[in-house]
Amino acid sequence: MEYPFFGSRRMAVQLHVNRKRMQRLMRIAGIEALYPKPNLSRPVPGHQIYPYLLRGVVIERPDHVWSTDITYIPMRGGFLYLVAVMDWFSRFVLGWELSNTMETGFCLAALDAAFGRGKPEIFNSDQGAQFTSADFTGTLLKQGVRISMDARGRCLDNVFIERLWRSLKYELIYPGDFADGPTLRPALDRYFDFYNHHRPHQALNYKTPADLYRNGEARKKGLS
Repeated sequence: MEYPFFGSRRMAVQLHVNRKRMQRLMRIAGIEALYPKPNLSRPVPGHQIYPYLLRGVVIERPDHVWSTDITYIPMRGGFLYLVAVMDWFSRFVLGWELSNTMETGFCLAALDAAFGRGKPEIFNSDQGAQFTSADFTGTLLKQGVRISMDARGRCLDNVFIERLWRSLKYELIYPGDFADGPTLRPALDRYFDFYNHHRPHQALNYKTPADLYRNGEARKKGLS
């Protein structure tokens, strides 16, 4: 945990053991180095790509911009994919879902959960097949939402949700020992509740995402 970017080669040197033994021990412990994973964002020919709308935009209120992304969750017995929808202003996680495939359905389920809380003016994603599919973009367009997409290879265009993945993996996934989806799902439910309601964020002046999201919603409704 002190050097999460060390792979088996550096770990073997650091601990003065054979590399093959180090690889075996890392597999048993479910440890892997933090490094860019294979790109989960794969465009599909024929899917419509929308321009990036957020360059130079100042985001000053909840539900101005939402974003989404998919990440890879390693477990003892395999892996799952996790998608989340986040409000950019408050960093509030509005919806999430797990899947053992990259089909679009789990992304639509997370989006539907997010729409249960509100509606953004702009929705940002990468150019992955799930987010450029007619089902996904059609759902946004029916709600009157403007669609924005990152440029290819520009993960920093979606930097806030990338930071969410980093926090999640450092604070829950890597220290934990999740055997399968049924053990992972309740842990994620607890973590996102903690992240939204109890985890102060330095970038938010040590307020929680819920503080900013709730207060912003109250101002919009004239309640404060």
